[in-house]
Amino acid sequence: MVVVGRGGTYGRTVVATVTTILVAITSVLSAPTGPAATASPAHRHGSGGGAVARGLGHGHGSGGGGTGRGSAHRHESGGGAITRGLGHGHGSGGGAVARGLGHGHGSGGGAVTRGLGHGHGSGGGAITRGLATSGGPRGSTAARSPAHSHGLHGAVTAPGSAQRYPVSVELASLSPAVIRQGGELRISGRVTNTSARRVGPARIGVRIGAAGAIDTRGGLAAVTHRTSLTRSDGPEVPGRTVRLAALPTGAERGFRLTVPVPDLELDGAGAYALTVSVIRSDGTGTGAGTGTGTGTGGVLGLTRTQLSAYPDATRLEPLRTTVLWPVVDTPRMEALTLRTPDSVLPVFRDDELTAAFGPGGRLRRLVEMGTGQPVTWVLDPDLIVHARAMAAGYRVARTPGGSHPREATEGTGGEAAAEWLAALRKAVRGREVIALPYADPDLVSLARGGGAPLAGLLRSASRAGRSVVDRALGIRTRAGVGWPAGGELDDGIARYAKLLGLGTVLASGAGVTSSGQLVSEGATDDGAVALDGGTTALRYDAAIASLLLAVHPAEGAAGAPARLLLRQRLLAETLTAARELPNARRDLVVVPPRRMPLGTARVLLTVVAEGRKAGWLEPARFAAALRKPTAGRLRGSDGHPPARHASELPSARLAAVDRDRRRLRALTKVLSDARVTAASVRAALARSVATGWRGDPAGAASYQRGVSRYLTASITSVRLVPKSTVVVAGGSATIPVTVDNGLQQDLTGVELRVLSSRPERLDARERAVPVRASRAVSRTVRVRVKAYANGPVRLTAQLYTTADGRPWGAPMTFRADVRSVPSGAVIFVLGGTALIVLTAAFRLRRTRGR
Repeated sequence: MVVVGRGGTYGRTVVATVTTILVAITSVLSAPTGPAATASPAHRHGSGGGAVARGLGHGHGSGGGGTGRGSAHRHESGGGAITRGLGHGHGSGGGAVARGLGHGHGSGGGAVTRGLGHGHGSGGGAITRGLATSGGPRGSTAARSPAHSHGLHGAVTAPGSAQRYPVSVELASLSPAVIRQGGELRISGRVTNTSARRVGPARIGVRIGAAGAIDTRGGLAAVTHRTSLTRSDGPEVPGRTVRLAALPTGAERGFRLTVPVPDLELDGAGAYALTVSVIRSDGTGTGAGTGTGTGTGGVLGLTRTQLSAYPDATRLEPLRTTVLWPVVDTPRMEALTLRTPDSVLPVFRDDELTAAFGPGGRLRRLVEMGTGQPVTWVLDPDLIVHARAMAAGYRVARTPGGSHPREATEGTGGEAAAEWLAALRKAVRGREVIALPYADPDLVSLARGGGAPLAGLLRSASRAGRSVVDRALGIRTRAGVGWPAGGELDDGIARYAKLLGLGTVLASGAGVTSSGQLVSEGATDDGAVALDGGTTALRYDAAIASLLLAVHPAEGAAGAPARLLLRQRLLAETLTAARELPNARRDLVVVPPRRMPLGTARVLLTVVAEGRKAGWLEPARFAAALRKPTAGRLRGSDGHPPARHASELPSARLAAVDRDRRRLRALTKVLSDARVTAASVRAALARSVATGWRGDPAGAASYQRGVSRYLTASITSVRLVPKSTVVVAGGSATIPVTVDNGLQQDLTGVELRVLSSRPERLDARERAVPVRASRAVSRTVRVRVKAYANGPVRLTAQLYTTADGRPWGAPMTFRADVRSVPSGAVIFVLGGTALIVLTAAFRLRRTRGR
């Protein structure tokens, strides 16, 4: 405060100032249970108890502060100001709180600003949320989002600082989920004494946030995280409490509350903070509706949630809501197969899909719950392949990642898989269905870890996978949609998606901006964005996706409290999003977790139904969300979170998968029927880079090693049987070489070559000898040689592929001892031959002489 004056004027000013400060302090300490409230285009003035103004008005108060909503402004000299809407607030005592497109000034208690505004505080500092600034000459500040703040006289701690109470409060039911018109709000739950001493007696009551409807989605999170009972929680609804008898240590007791909706004094459509609190019966340490914020005194426990109100007369433009319904699981099928005389049986790592496909299983229940609902189905073709393989007959490995198919046992889930396929076929008939790339590859890891060599493999697998889905379900699916983990999207991911033939990528919106963005950053602005290069980014609601991922409520009765809190929060999120721009036509894209828990699925369907019935949600197709994308670009990225980086597939593993891809190409060249084996291994290689392995690094490593072991075992099963020494007697001979074929099919496309270390002594008469061997047998190949001189010779036998002349397996070296006819015998034969020739010549000469 700055005082200007001389003499008596100066003295009178000082006295007036001190008096004002004393009055302000007194008014704060003696604040009433709740502020007065007025609704309509009006203004409110208060010098003691403060004022609450709603609508197109303004309020002034010099004592207990005030609240203004709508296009209002607020001036305070004592308790500060709370302003909502297109307004501003000024406070010289208790500070100011401004929400919406406004600003707040406070010289005593600081300023809290939410929305596109700014706040100044010269006393208690400032807290800023949203695209806001808060300034003051002294003190510390807390700023959230793109904002800055300056305060005075020390730090300001959020009212939700950590607080532990002796009694835990858990809500079991809240009905109706959305307040429409009149009626009663019915709440049930239970309280538990978690302390080491007896507590009570007490009363359980309900409070509605003093600030009224929460205007921003950031405000929802702030209320949820607050743990202490404060003045912001509002007064206890009078006359609507229940008595709670004393609770011994560890005791638990249920309660029911019924509150007529008019008693809640809701002021229109919106999400309201609802607090259920347990207060000592004598009210020690807290007034009727006022809390110290310290958690001491009469507050024994509390819990918070949100209450959504949407009166019948409300006319908000509904959000066009696209809800994805993923049916995805972790890969189970191995690379190896077991050949029988009649068929080829795939081998699974485990038999867990039997329970998932069976009655009550997660995958069965997802199909049942999604049937007839306004959702877009998202299927992994690999899961359809799994189900069809199980229905036709399969084996289960005794040890995951094994390389010996004969050690596997018979699977038991064939019937469950067949029934699941039939149920899925019925559920998706006439519905919108997206076929993900085969095995749902981890686009983020592949783009960052040098997975480009695998693009061709994944692209061909995806084409084949889509065909499998279309044939199995009798539908025409939408392909070309990528789903990066966490909705991450940058230039590298976009390029890799394009390499896989994916024209649409689901993105959380954090890295995407559009020229037609309606709402400032941090608020809801989903929809399609056309990026350079021809890729379309479909932005989805990141806040809702985070909530669905973070909360895993159980399906049964035990999960009811968690499901209730998630339901109320999602209703509040979507309603607040609709209120951001009440007359704009906007999109909302909801993307749940890939392996969506049943409890989450149940809540999501309830939220869509309630919001649709009330009128702020309108189901929309996936194709509609992609219609008329706005031009946009990818934001610069400083890198992704370390936790997310840690869950990515290591580059060394991606390199190993690419190595196995090259080894598969070599294996297919020696098989008589390479089609089945190649398809099995290619599918396994695609599964090795699946997004489903995130969060399970041990499982991912085990699976990839299993594929490598299978290829190694297959390649090494075609080998030359070692031999030590052979004897070559005579000038010409044949040397036997044994080829062992351990494969489950005939061996072709291989030739045998034998090289001599002393070709002048012994050499092969044929450059290469074709090798053919039936499955699981050994074949002896005979190599013809020519001996020229006696002595030892080192021979090297090596298999080669006939397709490209590359070596196959390890060479085999052995010794050949050449033992031709002895030297004396040779001379004897030569002498006899010469004698015969001379005798014949002599006889011929005598005949001519006669």
